Amino acid sequence: MIKSKLLKPLSIIFFLSGIWDIIAGLVYSFMIGTVFKEPAVHRFYALFIASFLFCFAYLQILSAFNIRRYLLNIGCVTIGRILYVVLLFAYIFGIPGFPRTFWWTGIVDLLWSILYIMFTLTSHEIRLKDLFLPRLETTD
Repeated sequence: MIKSKLLKPLSIIFFLSGIWDIIAGLVYSFMIGTVFKEPAVHRFYALFIASFLFCFAYLQILSAFNIRRYLLNIGCVTIGRILYVVLLFAYIFGIPGFPRTFWWTGIVDLLWSILYIMFTLTSHEIRLKDLFLPRLETTD
């Protein structure tokens, strides 16, 4: 099998997106509901979301060190990011008066997802389905 030179960039992108989630967790921890008041969010919910962002960041950063083994984590994070983008823009464009404060976070999360998929599709070693279905290894 041909070794893919794109696994290293995929792991770097996954690592950097984990750093992005740490920054987002810090923003939710300290700024949502205090500095940013639109949309109105109770501090509990801001901290609750921040705790998830820190967990996702931990998962991404540590998975990046052994990316081949943790490809399924990339698929899970991709689904989560795309769901966030769909929900965010559905509210921004579908509900009159919904604040557009964080529209740019949807763009950044969509970019991360596109990069994950792009590096996977251009790899000779892994397939797109490896991100969403566990690969069963045979021991013949």
